[in-house]
This record gives sequence, structure tokens and C-alpha cells, in this order.
Amino acid sequence: MQFKKNQKDNNKNIAEIKKTVYVFIDASNIWQAQKAKGKFFDYDKLKIFLKNKFKALEINMFYYTAYPAQGTREYSLDGRHKFFTYLKKGLDFTVRKKELKRIPIHDDKVGDSIQEKGNMDVEMTIDAIHYSKKYDTALFFTGDSDFLALVTYLKNGGKKVYVFSSKNNVSQELRTGGDGYFDVLELTEDIWGQELRHRKDKA
Repeated sequence: MQFKKNQKDNNKNIAEIKKTVYVFIDASNIWQAQKAKGKFFDYDKLKIFLKNKFKALEINMFYYTAYPAQGTREYSLDGRHKFFTYLKKGLDFTVRKKELKRIPIHDDKVGDSIQEKGNMDVEMTIDAIHYSKKYDTALFFTGDSDFLALVTYLKNGGKKVYVFSSKNNVSQELRTGGDGYFDVLELTEDIWGQELRHRKDKA
């Protein structure tokens, strides 16, 4: 009888350990959390924290970002691209990136201006669905209510789905739509890195 109980416990432990977790990070959304914290995420620490917390045998991190076109800022963008390379080669992240689209806007009162757009929702959704057969648990670092349909789809397909965002930057629908929600600003674990050096319009 005791043997059967131990065997059942062991099977339960194995089931818990053999999880594959995929993490989908919306850079523009978590930038708001970093500004509120006054620090950058340490993505090496974050990866380790998530792997331990969700008892993952394997964890795959995806990072989605849109960046300014060369020559559109007064400061150098070299550091940003080095950071993308570090995520990809140093931490084995999958980095999805594209230039911000520059859209000319004409207003008779204000005059001509340029609006920049760089939404990565489609890319995140495609990856989450494309790789869905490879993972048990999906973690989304975003607060955009547009992802509620994706979260619901994955849950209906038997996946566990958790949302990470921050106060005042997450929709009520998404906060309650998954299997759990975490405010990154309230996590007690050490997932933060260097102090943030403020610069206007940084994203």
C-alpha cells in the first residue's frame, strides 16, 4: 500500500517537473513596468525565476519589440541592437523585431507630423499558436486586452496560461482571463537589474 502511494507521489512529481513553458514578452508593455520600478529587468534572473516557479524542465523565451529607424533619433541606437544580440546569443531568446513604421500625418490646424507605430500583437499571436503543441504552459508579459481571445483559445486547448504585467497597465479582462495573474512590481524575487537612465520617448 505504501509502495503504491510512493509511486503515485513520484508520478505526480515527474508530471510537475516535465513541463515545457513558453514565455512571450511584449517589450512595449513591460517598458511601462520598468519605468515605474526605475530599473531594467535582468533577463537572466527573470528566466531562472520563471523556470523555477513553474517547475519547467524546458523554458523558451520570446521577446517582441519595435525599434526606431536609424537616423530618427538624436542618440545612437547601437546599444539597443547590442541588447537584442545579447538576448539572442547570450540568453538563447527568440527575438522578433521590426522598425517602427513612420506614418505622415497632416492636420490643417497643427501642421504636418510623423506618427510611429510598431504593434507586435500579430507576431506574438502567431508564435503562441504555432508552438502550442510544444508547451504545457504559456506566460504572457503584456496587459493588452486584445490578447484575451488568444488566452481563451489556449485555455480551451488545455494549456495553462498566466499573465504578467503591472498595476494601471493591464486590462481587467486580461488580468482575470488566464489561470493566474502576477504584478511584476509586487514580486519579491530578485528579477531586476541596473538602474534606469531616463530619456524621453525611449521604448
